[in-house]
Amino acid sequence: MTNALRHVESASGPAGAMAERLRAEAAIEPDAVATGEVTKETQIIAIYGKGGIGKSFTLANLSYMMASQGKRVLLIGCDPKSDTTSLLFGGKACPTIIQTSSAKKAAGEEVDISDVCFKRDGVFAMELGGPEVGRGCGGRGIIHGFELLEKLGFHEWGFDYVLLDFLGDVVCGGFGLPIARDMCQKVIVVGSNDLQSLYVANNVCSAVEYFRKLGGNVGVAGMVVNKDDGTGEAAAFAQSVGIPILSAIPADEDIRKKSANYQIVGQPGGRWAPLFEELALNVAEAPPRHPTPLSQDGLLGLFSSEETGRDYTLLPASQEDMRGKPVPVRPSLEVVYDDA
Repeated sequence: MTNALRHVESASGPAGAMAERLRAEAAIEPDAVATGEVTKETQIIAIYGKGGIGKSFTLANLSYMMASQGKRVLLIGCDPKSDTTSLLFGGKACPTIIQTSSAKKAAGEEVDISDVCFKRDGVFAMELGGPEVGRGCGGRGIIHGFELLEKLGFHEWGFDYVLLDFLGDVVCGGFGLPIARDMCQKVIVVGSNDLQSLYVANNVCSAVEYFRKLGGNVGVAGMVVNKDDGTGEAAAFAQSVGIPILSAIPADEDIRKKSANYQIVGQPGGRWAPLFEELALNVAEAPPRHPTPLSQDGLLGLFSSEETGRDYTLLPASQEDMRGKPVPVRPSLEVVYDDA
C-alpha cells in the first residue's frame, strides 16, 4: 500500500476518506507503454454457412489439426442447435453457456469457466447455446453469451486462434455480431455445389460489404467447399465474388461414415491429414478480402436453367385471378369538377 493510501485511513469521516482515496489513486502513475516487439496475437475467425452444410464437421477437424500442430485453439459454437462440439467430443453434448448461466443464476451462484469449457487433445471448446423453441430470440442469446464470455475473461485468454461457428441462413443481428462489431478479423464461408448454400454464402458477403461501408474492417478470407462433387458451382461462385477456395473436401464415403460415427478424420498421419493440414495453413495465412456479392440473377447464372428454372418469365396476376371471377365495374368516387 502506498503512503498516500495509508494516509486515507487516518482521514476524518467517510466522505473525506473517499475523497483522499480518489486523489491518491489519481496520483499513481500508469505503467509505461510497452515498446517491445509484439509476440502474440489471437486470430478470431467467424465461420458461416447454411445449416447442415458441414460447418461443425469442418471446424472440429480443422481445430483438431491446428492443435496437433502446436497451436492453442478455442472453438466456440454459436449455433442454437449446440452441435458444433459434438463431433469433437465423440457425440457427447456439453453444457451450454446460456443453460448453465440460467441454472447458476437461479441457484444464486456464479458461472466458472470449468462449467462451460471442455478440452480434447489441446482443443478447447464450448457452446453458447440458445433458448428453447418459441421461448426467446436466438440472436439475443448470442449477444448474452458473448457478454458472459467477457465477464469470464475472454479478452485475457491466450489463444492463437478462436474459431466461431455461426449459422449463416439467419439474418438476425445477433448472428451478424462478429461482422457488425468487428469482433473478428476475418470471415470464412462454408458452402457446396448447391444453390441454397451459395445463396447463404452470398448473403454473408453482402453483410460484410454492408458493414464495411459503415466503417467496419472485417473481410472474407475465403471459402471451404464441403461435399465437393466436382460440378464446380462453388468454385465459380468464389471466383465471381473475388474470394479464394481454401479447401475442397470431397464427397467421399469414408469421410461420411467416419463423421457419422463421430470420428475425427483430420488427424496427423491419417488418410485425410494432408487435406486439413493445407486447410489449417490457408485459414491462418489467408488475408481478409472485400467480396463483390452477386445479384439474384448472377447467383442463378452459376447453374443451368434446367436446375434452377431461371428461364421462367414472371406473369403478373390480376384482380380476376385473385377472385376467381370477373370483377364488376364500379362507379368512381372521384369528384370531377367542370371547367370554370
